[in-house]
Amino acid sequence: MKQLALFLLSLALLNQIGTAADSIVDTSSPLETIATDFGLADGPAWDGGGNLYFPDVKGGKLYRYHPRSGKVSVFLEDAGRISASYFNHGKLYLSDNGASQISVLKGKQKIRIAGQPADAKPPRRPNDLVVDQQGGIYYTLTGQGEVIYISPEGKQSVAIKDIKTPNGLILSPDSKTLYVAAYVPKEIWAYDVTKSGITANGRLFAKMDSGPDKGADGMTVDRAGNVYCAGPADIWIWNPEGKLLAKIHTPTRPINCAFGDQDMRSLYITGFGGLYRQRMNAYGCMPEPASEPTTKTSSKRPSTNVPESVTPHLNVVYGQAGPRNLLADIFVPKGKGPFPAVVVVHGGGWLNGDKAKFRALAVALAERGYVTMAAGYRLGHEAKFPAGIQDCNAAVRFLRGEAKQYHVNPQQIGAVGGSAGGHLVGLMAAASDVKSLQGEAGHQDQSSALQAAIVMAGPMQMASGTVADRSRKSPKNSYSNIWLGKTIDEAPELYELSDAHLHLSKQTPPLLFMMGEHDHPERNAPSREKLKSLGVKTGVKVYPNGKHGCWNQLPWFNDMVADMDQFFQEHLK
Repeated sequence: MKQLALFLLSLALLNQIGTAADSIVDTSSPLETIATDFGLADGPAWDGGGNLYFPDVKGGKLYRYHPRSGKVSVFLEDAGRISASYFNHGKLYLSDNGASQISVLKGKQKIRIAGQPADAKPPRRPNDLVVDQQGGIYYTLTGQGEVIYISPEGKQSVAIKDIKTPNGLILSPDSKTLYVAAYVPKEIWAYDVTKSGITANGRLFAKMDSGPDKGADGMTVDRAGNVYCAGPADIWIWNPEGKLLAKIHTPTRPINCAFGDQDMRSLYITGFGGLYRQRMNAYGCMPEPASEPTTKTSSKRPSTNVPESVTPHLNVVYGQAGPRNLLADIFVPKGKGPFPAVVVVHGGGWLNGDKAKFRALAVALAERGYVTMAAGYRLGHEAKFPAGIQDCNAAVRFLRGEAKQYHVNPQQIGAVGGSAGGHLVGLMAAASDVKSLQGEAGHQDQSSALQAAIVMAGPMQMASGTVADRSRKSPKNSYSNIWLGKTIDEAPELYELSDAHLHLSKQTPPLLFMMGEHDHPERNAPSREKLKSLGVKTGVKVYPNGKHGCWNQLPWFNDMVADMDQFFQEHLK
C-alpha cells in the first residue's frame, strides 16, 4: 500500500509541476498604469536593486521609477534622444539615437563608448541594445539592416547584416541565442552566438499575425527563456521553441518591455501611453552584478569580483525541464585539480531570489580551493514543488557527470544554502534516495548524494514547527502554501515529502548548521538531536548580532566563509 501511495503521489507531483500556473501572465493582477506624462516612453532597464530607468524619446529626458515609493522622477534632464537603455555589470547603458552613439552613464554624465559617423547620410542611428555577460554590446541599426557588436575593449564589428528593419533585440538567458525583431515584417529572428559578436544559423523564430499594422519592436526574455516582444497592440510571448504562450494587451501602442521589482516578477511596458506594469508567473533575468560595490549601502556587501585565481563559467546549462534550460554559474580554481566541489543554493522563500545572490560566497569558496556551482532553480510561481529540489539534485548529478571538464573530484561534493536554500540543501542531504525528488533534468546515471552539507537558517521541518503553523494560521501569507500548492491540512503528504527532518537517517552526510544570533538557533535543535542519535556528525555555529541573511553581509561573511572552509576541509578534503 505504501508503494502504491508513493506512486500515486509521484503522478500527482508530475501533474502539479506542469500546471504551476494557469497562465504565464498573473491574471489575478490586472495591468497597472504607472504614469502617462511622456511624449514616448521607450526601452526600460531594471538596475537589480530598486529602480527602473526609462527614456522619453520625444521629451529628451531619462526617468527613474522607484516602485517602493511609487515615485517617478526625472533622472537626467538633458538626456537627448535616447531610444533604449540596458543595465548590466552595475552600469546603465544607453542607445543614444540622437548622437549616433552608444553611451554609459557615469553619475549623470553620458560617456561615449562607441558609435557611428555623426555626418553619415542617411544617419546611422542606434535603435535598441543588449549587453552580454562579458560586457560586450549588441545594437541595431534599423535603417541599415545591421546588428553591430562592440567588444568589451571598444572594437566594433558587424554581427548580423541583411536583416530587414532590425529593431528590438535580446539574448537568451544562456547567451547562446540572439533574438532580433524585424520591425516591418513583424518577424522574430534567432541567431546562434558562436562567439562573442559572431552569429550563425539565422532562422525565423516567430511571426506576428496581427493584421497590416507594422511593429515588431522592443524585446526581453524571462529566466525560463521565454521571448517577449512589443507588437502593434500587444506584448507577444513565445516559449523557447517558438510556441505562442500569451499576449498582453495595452491601452496604447507598446514600444518595449523589461522585467523588474525585487522579485523580478513584474513586466514593465513602455509606449505611447507611458509606463505600465503587469505581474507575471515568470521571473526576469537579474543583471550581472558589478565587480565592486558601487554605493555606500553596498559597502556592507562582500565583493563579487572574480580574481585571476578563479575561472568563471557563467550561465552553464546543467539540465533541461522540457524546453526550459536550467542555468548555473560555475567557478573553478586555477590548477589541475581535481578539487572538491560545493553547490551553492540561494534563498528567497522558495518563491524569489537568483543564483547571482550568492556570487560573493561562490567566489570566496572557489578562492579557497573548491569548485563552486551557484545553481539557479525553478521558483514557486513558475513551477510547484518538487521542481526546485529536483533541479538542485540535478546540479549535483551534473557536477559528477561533468567532473573532468570542471576539475571536480566526484567523490567530494558538498552543498551550502541559506534560508529556503538552506532547507533545500537539508533536503538534498537527507533524501537523495527518494526518487520523486530527483526529476529527469539530466545525468540520470549519476548520484545526487552529498558528502557534506551546511544549512544556514533554513527550516528543516515542514510538516511540523513554524512552517506548518503558518500554513494553518496565516494561509495567505504562507510561502510554503504557494510553493507546495496546498496547505498542510489539504496535502499533509506533500509537507512530509518536503520535510528534511523526517528524512534524516544514518546515511545522511555530516550536516552543519549556521545562523545569526537573532535568527532563532533553537529551531534546528530537533534535527541536531536526531542527527546525534543517528550517529551523524553535526554541529551549530551561531554568529553574534547576526540577523537573517548575515551570511551575505560584512563582517559576518568572512567568519562564516572561514568556518565553511574548515567544515568542508574536514569532510570533503
